[in-house]
Amino acid sequence: HVQLVESGGGSVQAGETLILSCTGSGFTFDDSGMGWYRQAPGNGCELVSNISSDGDTYYKDSVKGRFTISRDNAKNTVYLQMNSLQTEDTGVYYCAADPEGTLLAGSFAYWGRGTQVTV
Repeated sequence: HVQLVESGGGSVQAGETLILSCTGSGFTFDDSGMGWYRQAPGNGCELVSNISSDGDTYYKDSVKGRFTISRDNAKNTVYLQMNSLQTEDTGVYYCAADPEGTLLAGSFAYWGRGTQVTV
């Protein structure tokens, strides 16, 4: 069955760095678009960053220059390096997979359980 398991969250001071990891199984990781979403307290879930199967990336404006998404297909793992963390980055971060690889809204069919980031 499909699994996405996130790790790397925690509580840090503003300006510090965290690296989130998400390992997938039960689907064709190499062909899938991967994304990181965030749900801040009292807010809806928003896309923070995604990466295509070819390695093309997207970032939400507020994290450009601070966050870096990458993937290691050999390990079925996607990463989100978060530098210069700010209080507004606080939230639950969810890893999501788009098995069709389109990266369209609503195409992320598989989701992890989330990992808490507190700044």
